[in-house]
Amino acid sequence: MTHSSPYEVAIIGAGPIGIELAVCLRLVGVRTIQFDAGQIGHTMTWWPRNTNFFSTSERLAIAGVPIPNNHQQRTTGEEYLAYLRAVVEQFDLPIQSYEPVVQLTRVANHFTITTAPLTGPATYTARRVVLAIGDMQQPLRLNIPGEDLPHVSHYFRDPHDYFRRRLLIVGGKNSAVEAALRCWRAGAQVTLSYRRATFDDRRIKHWLLPDLMAQIEAGTIGFLPETVPLAIHPGSVELCPTSGGAPRQHATDFVLLCTGFRGDQSLLEQLGITLYGPNRVPAFNPETMESSVPGVYLAGTVAAGIQQRYTLFIENCHEHAGKITRAITGAWPQRLGDVPTRSYGLAFERFEAN
Repeated sequence: MTHSSPYEVAIIGAGPIGIELAVCLRLVGVRTIQFDAGQIGHTMTWWPRNTNFFSTSERLAIAGVPIPNNHQQRTTGEEYLAYLRAVVEQFDLPIQSYEPVVQLTRVANHFTITTAPLTGPATYTARRVVLAIGDMQQPLRLNIPGEDLPHVSHYFRDPHDYFRRRLLIVGGKNSAVEAALRCWRAGAQVTLSYRRATFDDRRIKHWLLPDLMAQIEAGTIGFLPETVPLAIHPGSVELCPTSGGAPRQHATDFVLLCTGFRGDQSLLEQLGITLYGPNRVPAFNPETMESSVPGVYLAGTVAAGIQQRYTLFIENCHEHAGKITRAITGAWPQRLGDVPTRSYGLAFERFEAN
């Protein structure tokens, strides 16, 4: 199916910043269309159940719409997805969910966008394209034997899955530590394997690390420092000391690989966006978020490369929506981040004044 009428802007990705940008443009009458390969906020749908954001709620709010709750605490992934659905409904955003973009081509003064929904290929045209695809499309694989066995996962779904079972968690950053504590408290026999000797407190929520260290010292959570998995077998994992020495077998029922995630840059490559360094950071103008390809903009964590070092989050990407809106319309949005009279609004007013 070909949609001949061109859109002014096509937004690829329907996470928080992509949705915020869509609201900003819709409020000033810019004709947009938005795509996501999954459902809106897809990355959060595979978060562990009842996981709290590190950021407080007012820093996660988008398009001037506060996040309501009855506890005044950090919101969970489930609560935030409900909030995103409400924002989409409130502004009636035209989002094509479950419609992955498979090809982007520049033709004269517009872009041809080819998608692959379940109903068959579709083609759209747009004068500008915004990539808001995030940086966590796929797990960082270890590429070791047994990584695809059924008792092995890169995704932590629910601690209940490991009740009264032996669980080896590979990793030593925030996700691994949180999974270890939650699974142990749900009745699992947990052991952590980490390639380093100690944990980096800059990579772990400040309230989790003391809790973990207390459990390790008490012997309630096992800790195998300076070890990396060589192979995974039914019932065991072969671990190798990073400091040298013979591998050892560690008996376990399940393996959870908290090894991180990486972005998919295939669309950036198709467009010919310049990518720098081993982390393949895309080139862009920090004042407008326009990439090295004219008419293509970057919004959100996609701007940090394939495996960002936690420099970009929802809370400090609101300005991306503002910069792109201003580049396209000539004006900074009236609604961005939290309600304008509070912290973000004041910050953006100062930004405008400068």
